[in-house]
Amino acid sequence: MAHESFENEEAAALLNEHFVPVKVDREERPDIDTVYMNVCQAMTGSGGWPLTIFMTADKKPFYAGTYFPLHAKYGRIGLIELLSKTAVLWQQEREMLVSRGDEIAALFNRPIETGETSETSVVLENGFIALKDSFERRYGGFSYAPKFPMPHYLFFLLSDWKANKRDESLKMVKDTLTHMYRGGIYDHAGGGFARYSTDEKWLVPHFEKMLYDNALLINAYANAYAATGEALFRFVAEKTAVYMMHDMQTSKGGYASAEDADSEGVEGKFYVWSYDELKDMLAVDELSLLESRYGLKRGGNFEGQTILNRIGVADKADEADEAVLSKLYAQRKNRIAPFKDTKISAAWNGLAIEGMATAGMRLDRPEYIESAQRAADFILNYMMNEKGLICGTYMDSLGGPAFLADYANMAVAFATLYTASRKTDYIEKAKLLASQMLKLFRDKNGFAMTTADFEALFMLPRDDYDGAIPSGSASAVMALVKLYQITGEALWLDEADNAINVMLPLTYASPLSHMYLLTAMMLKNVPQRQIVISSPASCEDAAYAYETLLRRYDPFATVIWYDNSAEMNNALPHYEQYKTDAPFAGYVCQNFACQQPVYSVNELIDLVQAT
Repeated sequence: MAHESFENEEAAALLNEHFVPVKVDREERPDIDTVYMNVCQAMTGSGGWPLTIFMTADKKPFYAGTYFPLHAKYGRIGLIELLSKTAVLWQQEREMLVSRGDEIAALFNRPIETGETSETSVVLENGFIALKDSFERRYGGFSYAPKFPMPHYLFFLLSDWKANKRDESLKMVKDTLTHMYRGGIYDHAGGGFARYSTDEKWLVPHFEKMLYDNALLINAYANAYAATGEALFRFVAEKTAVYMMHDMQTSKGGYASAEDADSEGVEGKFYVWSYDELKDMLAVDELSLLESRYGLKRGGNFEGQTILNRIGVADKADEADEAVLSKLYAQRKNRIAPFKDTKISAAWNGLAIEGMATAGMRLDRPEYIESAQRAADFILNYMMNEKGLICGTYMDSLGGPAFLADYANMAVAFATLYTASRKTDYIEKAKLLASQMLKLFRDKNGFAMTTADFEALFMLPRDDYDGAIPSGSASAVMALVKLYQITGEALWLDEADNAINVMLPLTYASPLSHMYLLTAMMLKNVPQRQIVISSPASCEDAAYAYETLLRRYDPFATVIWYDNSAEMNNALPHYEQYKTDAPFAGYVCQNFACQQPVYSVNELIDLVQAT
């Protein structure tokens, strides 16, 4: 609509004569997007972008829709006609439109109904059943077409498998991640994942690449590898991490937001291949390899071109595959690349830092942790001060305000990065952000999306439902749970309990919309273990034990290396009790009640693996 309608002189004349047109960047103002998307979904039964809202001067909406062509077509009213009719109605029947806006505002400002609730164990079981019932068994995923990655569904299933020894949960994870890799949603030449697939096989993507999808998928693939040891998952996690570092990390360290689907005005042009182009540039055996393993056809599989894919091909790319794909990647660099949105989002960078740090730990790749640290340090240097976040987005200068998800995701990121790097400044920053998050956003219904003194919309924005990424409210609870796991401070557990108790009815009513909150609830509900290594920072045995234990997948265990430094005693005073004169001591604790220490690295590792 930006080019078709808002640059059109006839549309511009109507807008300027009769309306006050306002264009909103939903990444800068997710609160506005959330509020009015809820309106659109309620009024029309569906939503999506572009989002078009007609409202009164006091921000009360009376008409909503998504895409409107310039003139009527596809059975849709045209924007010109809609603007003209609305202008007439505003002049002749303004009271009716104002009254409609009042009614819609009143509908959305009704008190929140608590609804039916149940025990945590029942709600968690309902979450598993909901995923099982929606699982698409042929190609994985949790819908038919279009098909979205939904990595936070996989986080729940991995945790459920670990907690309940339920093989079906792990199978859903493995099938989904395997088929996603085989499909065209994965960029076989360059790494990374597109936004979603338009078909059930994951073949034809919407070619846009989003930071948050790749951040969450790195996390999922790395943890799946740690859980199963299957080389495919390590391969994809590594390729996606390299894509993140090479293509998405900016020169200052923060991760960029997205890469467009279009280049030269054509969706997917940068990513697809013609048979003749490949025939001219490759040897006969290389062309044959692409035909047999990557779906290359003379007629193509997408508008006469080929989207590379491994659908129906088992295992992962081998050395021969990689050699050919490297040639394609080099050739592709000569093309005009899609536009890259270099805006730095705190919320999305939080997911990326967590994902890269997790991959670094699980795969023993310190360069991924270093990449995550560069991004975290960008946030610290440009988007934070001693009181918390000063903005939620940054692009050459301070951007839009910080919202709940910015605080929550960055708190989780800093907590994860502390574990990966052992730099106590990160856990201090996680505690600072979580404390401010509680102060700024906590309310009687869980968490608001905005602060109490922020610009008033016609309703209070809330971020309670998972979408493409986990909800801000669920991420807030996850931050509190993780802080308790690391620090042992009861404050964080109490706050998590309070938030869960008021949000529990939401999970009962709609489990699929709250899978990340259910995951946080499971992490809190399952007995926690703490594995504490007490040893000087210079101890090589301690380093070996720590890195070995971090490679394991166990969301219900926290690994801490207590080195008796002043920085650690200040940041995590709970662990001073583990001070020892021995060069190495290891403790295995459950809910902070510990067994007798062991004084051998191998004995500690064996003890952890046996329990």
